[in-house]
Amino acid sequence: MSFRTIFSVLAIAASSAVVAQTGSFQAGEPLGTVNQAGQATPMSSNVKVFGSFRFAESCTFDPERNLILAMNAGVSEDMQPNDGYVSLINPDGSVHTAKWIGNDRNGLTLNHPLGSAIRNGVLYVADMDHVRTFDLASGQPLEAFSVAEAGASMLNGIGVTEDGTIYASNTRDPQRVYRITADGDASVFIDGSPLMAPNGVAIDNDGNIVVINIGNNHVMTFAPSGELLQTEYAVEAGNDGVIVTEDGTKYVSSVRFGSISRIRPGEEAEVIAQGIPSAASICYDSVQNQIIIPMNNNNALGILPLD
Repeated sequence: MSFRTIFSVLAIAASSAVVAQTGSFQAGEPLGTVNQAGQATPMSSNVKVFGSFRFAESCTFDPERNLILAMNAGVSEDMQPNDGYVSLINPDGSVHTAKWIGNDRNGLTLNHPLGSAIRNGVLYVADMDHVRTFDLASGQPLEAFSVAEAGASMLNGIGVTEDGTIYASNTRDPQRVYRITADGDASVFIDGSPLMAPNGVAIDNDGNIVVINIGNNHVMTFAPSGELLQTEYAVEAGNDGVIVTEDGTKYVSSVRFGSISRIRPGEEAEVIAQGIPSAASICYDSVQNQIIIPMNNNNALGILPLD
């Protein structure tokens, strides 16, 4: 079965030093300008813009607004702290809002956002040793949960249960998955084996926690108690992102080898797309029935329609 893969060709925005500002937080607006008469003018509907990314690491999908939220890690934190931002992208890959969270830094800290998830009107973002939350409607920063005291060094994949419990992988040593309660209490959920550079995290339809490794091709399902319930296998190793759809099908992206594996319940994995440079933490667009593939330092999103 063949699948058509569309890759958006994206412009690379030049990074600039963050300028300290005062005032209240304000989310970015859809693309537009102020015309010569001084009137705010939205961009014409017959123009499409592709771009806005700086190290696109993960995405998540908002079905209410029919928009993709793309996490941009920005430059490394040692080059420029607080450089991350979130773009709003239309389902065809064109830009809705280039910098939605991050158009100014008033009240905003977002250093190097990696994994992301949406639950109950809240955007959750893994940002170094913190999980940061934002109001999904306004982009307003909400709470920030530190995982530093629990030993986090680089939070990466993230999944959130219905009750607001957060599960986040720490890819570097110590190789762990952390659990953060809705109140912000952080603890170690899984420590060491069978983790091997854990990366993507998802919550399945039964509330179990699905974790994948970069170090091998294992797709592991853990009960909330920490018991390993099942291990499945993607076609390739080096995996970054995992999603679970309503029918229980899992899709896994290999950031090292550029493939997308599909694992239907009770079946072996199959490759449905390949040759995708730096296929990072994918998300599922449930309205258009397609997978969105962030491509890291290629500063791009790939779009993979599904049958």
